[in-house]
Amino acid sequence: MMIGTEDIERVACPLCASNAPAATPYVDGLLAVVECGACGLYYLSPRLKEARMMSCYEDDGYFEGGEAGYDSYAEQAASLRATFERLLMRMAKQGLAGGRLLDIGCGYGFFLEAAAPYFEFRAGTELSARAAKVARQRADEVHLGSLEAVAKDQRFDCIVALHVVEHVYEPVRFLRRVRDHLASDGAIIVAVPDMGGVWRKGMGRGWPSFKFPEHVAYYDSRTLAGLLRAAGFRRIEGVPYPHAFPL
Repeated sequence: MMIGTEDIERVACPLCASNAPAATPYVDGLLAVVECGACGLYYLSPRLKEARMMSCYEDDGYFEGGEAGYDSYAEQAASLRATFERLLMRMAKQGLAGGRLLDIGCGYGFFLEAAAPYFEFRAGTELSARAAKVARQRADEVHLGSLEAVAKDQRFDCIVALHVVEHVYEPVRFLRRVRDHLASDGAIIVAVPDMGGVWRKGMGRGWPSFKFPEHVAYYDSRTLAGLLRAAGFRRIEGVPYPHAFPL
């Protein structure tokens, strides 16, 4: 992707709004990961302006060799299905299955398809029209767009955002809107690349989740919990999420 100075912006911390960034070694051209001096969140600044990034997500090529995104999302189907099957079994053991499910950023609908034995109703949202069309074959309902495409009065027993929040420019506002769609005893499952994990520490700059310009925030267990608390969630529990990757 070609990025010029007119395409980027410097921003305060998207979690705590502090403007005390500390430099890190994670730089790619005009873009750089900084560490918030107040809350410790790593985030992209300068970053690509949101309107330009959204146009990439909405492009039909995002999942199959477009300007940004995946070389081929379809070729990852086997590893994604294996990952989602394990996650769903764990969710069921922790009492997080059953009822109505919403998958935000559902891609081709692999998670929604795997969730059929665990939920009575399965819905998703997706920004790419091409991906949404594919996902509709695997779900009860898929909305084209972001969370705003879901009717305000729709409530879900479980909402999942799997590798979504790291793309979100205003994460506290986003999760507050998610909370508005939860049933009174509902739960949200949030999965992000682990900035504090052994893979990032061991691989350094080679960590594949330094995905510029798409990933605009990099959470560890502490900052992710802080994000959930800032959005109004109080009972926060860990759910193991071992992710399978194709070699």
